[in-house]
Amino acid sequence: MTARRGGGPTMHDVGKLAQVSAMTVSRVLKNDPGVSEETRERVFAAVDRLGYRRNETARSLRLGGSGMIGLVVTNLANPFYSRLALGVQEVATEHGFRMLLSNSAEQAGREPGIIDGLIDHQVEGLIVVPAGSRQQHLAAAMRHVPVVLAARPPAGLDTDCVLVEDFHGAFEATACLLAEGHSRIAFLGNPPALYTGAERLRGFWAAHEEAGIEPDNALIHQGLVDAATAERAADELLDRPEGPTALFCTNNRISQGAIRALYKRGTVLPLAGFDDFDLSDVLGLPLTLVSYDADEIGRQAARLLIDRLHHQDAEPPASRRVTVPTRVIRHGARPGDHPSSAPPPGA
Repeated sequence: MTARRGGGPTMHDVGKLAQVSAMTVSRVLKNDPGVSEETRERVFAAVDRLGYRRNETARSLRLGGSGMIGLVVTNLANPFYSRLALGVQEVATEHGFRMLLSNSAEQAGREPGIIDGLIDHQVEGLIVVPAGSRQQHLAAAMRHVPVVLAARPPAGLDTDCVLVEDFHGAFEATACLLAEGHSRIAFLGNPPALYTGAERLRGFWAAHEEAGIEPDNALIHQGLVDAATAERAADELLDRPEGPTALFCTNNRISQGAIRALYKRGTVLPLAGFDDFDLSDVLGLPLTLVSYDADEIGRQAARLLIDRLHHQDAEPPASRRVTVPTRVIRHGARPGDHPSSAPPPGA
C-alpha cells in the first residue's frame, strides 16, 4: 500500500492495513489499555510499514486541545526540580502529551504571568510548584484548565497535590543525631513561609520533644535561600563559644553550603539533611540524609493531571493528596563505629 498523493499516510490508511477502524488506531497510539495486545501489534506493524507519523496539529483541531501540559517549578538549577520534570515528562510522553517547562526562580510575583502565558499557549493542564502561599492566581487558572500542585500543598484551593513526607523525614533524621548523643543541633532552614521549611522544622522540633530535649532557639536559622546564605549562617553558628555539635539542613543546597563552611574550617561535624546528592557517599563525612524519589513526585503529579483530563466530561473526583515516602540513608564513620566500618584515609 502506498501513501495518498500529496501527503503522508493517514490514520485511515493505517486502519485499513491493520483491518481496524481509525478510532482503534487512535486508541492504540494513545496507549488505551482497553485495546487487545493482538490488535496493538497489528496497528504498530502497519504504522512501521507505512511510516505513519501522527499530525499533531490536525489532532489538536480535531480533539479541541493542544496536546501540551505546562509545568512550573521554582528553581530549575536545583537537581530536585530537574528530576521532578523528568518524571512529569515520562508520564506525559506515555500518554501522548508534550510538556512546556517554566521556571519562577522562587519569585512569587512572576508566577501569575507565567501561568497566564502557559494558558495563552493553550496548555490542557498545569502542574505547579507554588513559589509562595498566595495562590489566588491558581484559582483563576483552574477556571480554564485542571491544576495539580507538586511538593507544596494547595492553600485555599480544591485541587490535587503530590507531597513528600517532609515531617516524617525530618523527624527520623533528627532522631538519628539525638540518638548519637547530640543535644545541640543547629537547624539551617529555608524560608518559614514555605511549606517544606515549616514542616521540616516541625519534624526537627518533634524529634527533640520525644527525646525530652529542648532545642536552643539561638541555633535555629531560617530564611536561607541557597548554598551561599547557608555557608554564612553555618559560619556564624560555628563561631559561637557554645556552638552546635551537629547540623540539620532542610535541603541539598543548604547542606552543600554547610559542608563548605565545615571544610574551610577543617572541622568535621555530623550533618543531617533533606535530599541526597551526588558524591555524598564518598565524602567521608558523617552524613544522615533523607532520600526520596523526586522523579516519582513528577510521575504521580502527571498521572493525577492526565486522569482529570481524561474524565473532564464526567463528575470530577474529589481532590486527592499523594505522599511520596522518604527513607534515611547514612554515610561516613561515627563515634562508636567499628574500625572496619570507617572510610579509608583520604576518603
